[in-house]
Amino acid sequence: MATMNFSVPDEIKDAFNREFSGRNKSAVIARLMQQAVAEAEQQRKREAVFRELTAGRAERPALTNAQLHQAREHGRP
Repeated sequence: MATMNFSVPDEIKDAFNREFSGRNKSAVIARLMQQAVAEAEQQRKREAVFRELTAGRAERPALTNAQLHQAREHGRP
């Protein structure tokens, strides 16, 4: 198991110590780090999917404003 050192503002350290007194603070920090890694991975996946979905947007046909208004007049969103 590795040891890590972090510098945090004193007010955050004090609040953390109050909130998690009597608990294994290393386990709390490890869980938060796991969540941060999972969130970062999920965000990368979302961005990749977004890029994939929008990659061909410039090549796809688009409606002109006149076509859009005409479609809306005929009940299309």
